[in-house]
Amino acid sequence: MILKILVILLVFFFLFVVFVAYKMVKPPREIKEWTPKDLGYNYEEVMIQTRDGLKLQAWWIDQENEKTVIPLHGYTSSKWNDIYIKPTMEILLKAGYNVLAFDFRAHGKSEGKYTTVGDKELIDLVSAIDWLRKNHPEKAKKIGLIGFSMGGMVTIRALAEDERVCCGVADSPPMHLDKTGARGLKYFAKLPKWLYIFVKPFTMWISGGKPVHPLEYADKVKKPLLLIAGKKDPLVKVEEIQEFHERNKKINQNVELWVTEAPHVRTILLAKDEYKKRILEFFEKYL
Repeated sequence: MILKILVILLVFFFLFVVFVAYKMVKPPREIKEWTPKDLGYNYEEVMIQTRDGLKLQAWWIDQENEKTVIPLHGYTSSKWNDIYIKPTMEILLKAGYNVLAFDFRAHGKSEGKYTTVGDKELIDLVSAIDWLRKNHPEKAKKIGLIGFSMGGMVTIRALAEDERVCCGVADSPPMHLDKTGARGLKYFAKLPKWLYIFVKPFTMWISGGKPVHPLEYADKVKKPLLLIAGKKDPLVKVEEIQEFHERNKKINQNVELWVTEAPHVRTILLAKDEYKKRILEFFEKYL
């Protein structure tokens, strides 16, 4: 009888773990009504074909500039994000940069069943750059990135792996995805962090992705990079981003770290003027 109860409990635990993993790799899609037109800019809705066959939905805002900045949203977000993507686009557009904003796979209106939280999302970015180079080569002479959370992870990877990217800003990028994932379970789902040990294999199995730990790129990035970390971030510890910074500056003289008092990806809200100043100074210097 006891054995039977244990088997039933294990079955329920297994099913619960699979359910949690499924929800993690298939987040709800953020789709809203606003467009760059609401910011006062004409734009073009475009479709980007990824190198692995997905269609990504994007906005192209042409400012007749040879410099283009690509904002990269975070996990569960999209190019419609009001907290950081919208104000970032406004800052960049007012400064005269072209902007190419797109939804990562399984987010917004882009195709894709599952997110891989920084793995195959690099394919999405590389494909977006392919589209830009093919359709507007004169606008792709200098490409900068500004990524938030998961988008920050992709920014760091692109700086190391795509020679077409000049520089990038990584705001609240997870450095140890396992640690951030465990914290996310506790913060968002009110589940114990230890559960992540059981959930992780199923997220990889369902999504077909591989775990990405940006800290591993600290010895590879040699291009200008601005890291932003918030002391009140419940998902990414300042110390983890500092660890990346300390390692990276040994090979990269153009890596900067800005530590603020903000929660996750909220510096742009709590220090908007300073954020604007630092972002524009960074791109003015390196893009």
